[in-house]
Amino acid sequence: MNDTRKNRLEREALKIIVEAGEKGILQSDLWKKLEATSREGSRTALRLEKRGIVSRDKELFEGRWTYRLIAQKQPITIMAIAECPCFSCEQLDRCGEGGNPDPNRCEILTIWILGDKKKAEVEGLLDETKKQA
Repeated sequence: MNDTRKNRLEREALKIIVEAGEKGILQSDLWKKLEATSREGSRTALRLEKRGIVSRDKELFEGRWTYRLIAQKQPITIMAIAECPCFSCEQLDRCGEGGNPDPNRCEILTIWILGDKKKAEVEGLLDETKKQA
């Protein structure tokens, strides 16, 4: 396969993988969408993985082992920040690095950034620091 075809396949593959979102796409489905051979598809996926652009997670699908390809970085959308607590904070006009309040020490912002999965853990840590103060 020449370099031009390799580069085109990589670009097209990455576009398809990113469009698949957080759940990713099965490697075998990617080959079909690319209209590539399984060999071309797997080599393309390996190159993207080696460059750290996608992850390849082994998965049993319909009795056969395959890989689920997931983009390591998703494109940023306005929805990613729409619920940021800063936008509704009454102290937004005074907030700034080194000031009071400071976004680097904001408990509410920290919890939002870490997401719901870490929320309980962060709240526990915040409670501990309040007890120590």
